[in-house]
Amino acid sequence: MATHLITGAGSGIGAAVARRLLERGDEVHLFARDAGRARELAAEFPGARTLVADLSNPDRLSWALDKQPLPDRVDTLLHIAGVVELGAVGELTPKTWNSTLAANLVSPAELTRLFLPQLRVTKGHVLFVNSGAGLNAHATWSAYAASKHGLKALADSLRAEEHTAGVRVTSVYPGRTATPMQAKVHQQEGKPYDPAQWIDPESVATTILLAIDLPRDAEINDLSVRPGR
Repeated sequence: MATHLITGAGSGIGAAVARRLLERGDEVHLFARDAGRARELAAEFPGARTLVADLSNPDRLSWALDKQPLPDRVDTLLHIAGVVELGAVGELTPKTWNSTLAANLVSPAELTRLFLPQLRVTKGHVLFVNSGAGLNAHATWSAYAASKHGLKALADSLRAEEHTAGVRVTSVYPGRTATPMQAKVHQQEGKPYDPAQWIDPESVATTILLAIDLPRDAEINDLSVRPGR
């Protein structure tokens, strides 16, 4: 039985991954932004454990986790949470830039730093759910794309640094996926939203499980997933 830590389990891809791991009997710890959200996640995912850590405030993550019992071992750290705010460069404020980078880049880096000692012991796996925007940036996507380009750099550097320790690192780049975030994006774009047009979160979850379940003689570094219809 493996032990997994997951951010972003409240909806979409993260929820799909959490359910699949729990169904097969693994130990799952879900990050929540506060105690109230932790109670909601515990009710939604029976058998899961929770950790309170606000990804919007990476400077406080170490302090918050020091106040809680942590798992004895960590086999996979799954960074699935993310935020998005669209806007032209000429309109975006430092508040938007800072909040986007904090949640999408700085907090994943900090959580990885905090759990690396345990991941080295288990020869574990760090998986980042990136985005097609982490490979190509388009108009009005600058803040989100910058955070995801940075996340790619984080993953690539981490992989190079930790390879000899046996820690595997994977970046998954989904195209548009039918999640609450995608509904928000369509609203910001002023376009009608039809989830049937986009990737089902369960399909992305399948690719994530493929990566973390791969035998130890191989490693998936980068995996792009695009809408098939």
